[in-house]
Amino acid sequence: MREYTRFLFRCARLSFHGDWKYYLWMMALTVIALIGLNAYAKQFVQGLSTTGMTDQVSWGLYIANFTFLVGVAAAAAMMVIPVYIYRNKDLYNLVIYGELLAVVAILMCLMFIMVDMGRPDRGLHLLQRFNFPISILTWDVIALNGYLLLNLHICGYLIYCAYQRRQPTKKFYIPFVFIAIVWAISIHTVTAFLYSGLGGRPFWNSAVIAPRFIASAFAAGPAIIILTLQVIRKATGYPVSDKAIQTLRSIVTVALSINMFLLGSEVFTEFYTDSAHGVSAQYLFFGLHGHNALVPWIWSAIALNTLALVILFSPWRNRLGLLNMACVAMIVGIWIEKGMGLIVPAFIPSPLGEIVEYTPTTNEVLVCLGILAFGMLLYTIFVRITVPVLYGELTIDTVYHTDPELRAQRRSGTPSGDQQ
Repeated sequence: MREYTRFLFRCARLSFHGDWKYYLWMMALTVIALIGLNAYAKQFVQGLSTTGMTDQVSWGLYIANFTFLVGVAAAAAMMVIPVYIYRNKDLYNLVIYGELLAVVAILMCLMFIMVDMGRPDRGLHLLQRFNFPISILTWDVIALNGYLLLNLHICGYLIYCAYQRRQPTKKFYIPFVFIAIVWAISIHTVTAFLYSGLGGRPFWNSAVIAPRFIASAFAAGPAIIILTLQVIRKATGYPVSDKAIQTLRSIVTVALSINMFLLGSEVFTEFYTDSAHGVSAQYLFFGLHGHNALVPWIWSAIALNTLALVILFSPWRNRLGLLNMACVAMIVGIWIEKGMGLIVPAFIPSPLGEIVEYTPTTNEVLVCLGILAFGMLLYTIFVRITVPVLYGELTIDTVYHTDPELRAQRRSGTPSGDQQ
């Protein structure tokens, strides 16, 4: 226990070491996070009246970000499956960064749920009336927290074994890896069931919601990982092969194609049948009775996803510049589609036929930016700790040198794949 405490202390101290770019990045994220905290304090005092949500539209930007980030967390499976099932060596040394991203994404999900409730103590009501197994919300609580604990165990165990310079015992992490693969799919499926199971919201009453969630998650999540791995390669010198990035590109291409197909199928069903259930879809895509706040959002999302798909199927798809452009377009497009394009329209019109449009307030936006900045801050710290440990620069029998020349002398080769 003493050695583990020392390990945590050394990791915490290491997170404060870096060059001027690292300090500038961390300072910027800290400032944004503190601004978000101040905005949340204002919301805590004045209540949810500081948001754009109303009695008619009770879910907004917070739940939109929550839905998107659940998919980002689930996407870690798209790195774990090729490594542990198909024995893909290109992603072997990189899978831990996908799992760390899943940890951060789940933490941000829980924070978005907390701010959406208005007050943290309201979460106690859910725990006191843990209506298991009838309540889908209870299933979601178990799924999210269970997935968080699984990834914390896997990442923490592998990093600590690398720190101690010993091979990890497979029975202590391999079973959890395979459980996490199934769990990753379940967290987004259960989240989809939360929506599709609400009979009073016809816009969500579709069996396609769950597969659409999975497909979009396996597109946007790996797209974020592609961009993240390139930043890690450039900022830390950690070996990230172009072949590994192209493997993720193939996954993204298939997932985005399926997502676009499912979206088209849902649009056909809504408009061709011309049923009463299509009113919310009409509001989303074309506007309703002069109300069209979301129309530019959804068509922008479709345009961005289409652009990404064209690039991914083009002969120049292997060029990193175009691939990065496709990833950014896809991330923004799917965020709009799963956020403002999915959450808000289900409340418009209301069951009484009222049309009350939703626009996020400045305070809401600041809270969201604060949570996202805090998440990026955590992920930066995790990467800052993990890279030296896997490189053998920070181990139980070595002293970490802040001098980059001394560290470069230790990097005689690439990190061992056995550490994964």
